[in-house]
Amino acid sequence: MYQREGAAAYKHDLRNIELLSAYLEHPEKGFKSIHVAGTNGKGSTSHMLASVLQEGGFKVGLYTSPHLKDFRERIRINGKPVSKQFVIGFVKKHKEFFEANHLSFFEMTVGMAFTSFAKEKVDIAIIEVGLGGRLDATNIITPEVSVITNIGMDHIQFLGDTLEKIATEKAGIIKEKVPVVIGEYHTETEEVFSTLSRKRNAPLIKAYNFDSLPMQSDLKGDYQKHNIRTVQVTIAQLQKKGWAIGIQHIAKGLKSVTANTGLLGRWQEIGQSPKIICDTGHNKEGLMYVLRQLRQEKYDRLHVVLGVVSDKDLSSILPLFPKRATYYFCKPAVPRGMEVQLLKKEAAKYDLKGKAYPSVLEALEKAKTNAGVKDLIFVGGSTFVVAEIL
Repeated sequence: MYQREGAAAYKHDLRNIELLSAYLEHPEKGFKSIHVAGTNGKGSTSHMLASVLQEGGFKVGLYTSPHLKDFRERIRINGKPVSKQFVIGFVKKHKEFFEANHLSFFEMTVGMAFTSFAKEKVDIAIIEVGLGGRLDATNIITPEVSVITNIGMDHIQFLGDTLEKIATEKAGIIKEKVPVVIGEYHTETEEVFSTLSRKRNAPLIKAYNFDSLPMQSDLKGDYQKHNIRTVQVTIAQLQKKGWAIGIQHIAKGLKSVTANTGLLGRWQEIGQSPKIICDTGHNKEGLMYVLRQLRQEKYDRLHVVLGVVSDKDLSSILPLFPKRATYYFCKPAVPRGMEVQLLKKEAAKYDLKGKAYPSVLEALEKAKTNAGVKDLIFVGGSTFVVAEIL
């Protein structure tokens, strides 16, 4: 519900998930885990970690959100989505409890994931935070390692309007004596992480102080280099704890993320002549990386299919987009989708020119009609826009 509708679904405490966990007999205690938070990169990092551990021969659970095509993408074991039968059976069995206690969609899904991982006896599960960290429903685990990829200005209506406040919410996943890996440096957040890790006796590992080994990933985009380094440093923490993961598993895992985990929508090429690329980057920091990558592409003309959600701060993202492009404005088909005429009007203030289309698919079809074989079509602005074209 939060993904589709926004603030109405946000919970301000962990009471519900703690109640659900007790009712389900604490499935989170039945498996080891890695907890991954961050404004950007947490999805890619989670999938990379899962892929590396799979290459190491471990049975690996992976919990992520949102999904793009199928709800079951959120809960995977060794890359395979949980079965339809399990989803249906879980909901049927516990529906009365869910309704009586007014559990959110996300809380129910976390309970479902943790139950699946415990039932299937995974060796380790990679658990991606949904929103923030401190009050996120996933924050009832005690992981082997905590990971915070980076901090940016997103979801400020829930997490706070400064990097320090947002970092404090993300840092809520730091647990007593559990090592925490910080992926990227920000002057404003350095002290937040240092202070909280000291309070909780948690070893603080700053991945940005390490040189990454020269490894490539099948996840394209220069911005993945930060995630690759974070993954390498995180795996090093597992190795210190006795996990048998070799450098060959890291190298192969990074190169096989899509095949091993089924990840979609990260600088994904979905067409040729004209080349069509989509990416789920949707906030200022994420889009800065994505649009920097876009500038490195060679093409005759650029076409941009663009849609966003209604709570997006347009003044922070629209200035990033190239003016020399034809825009195809659209509204993703979710209640949170921003009305397309409003998006077009706001975009015009930044000299981004184009036409409005009633749906994502119509916008993409028009872009394909207008594009020459040497042109480039970029599709993005929202996870939901990418979900529709996939």
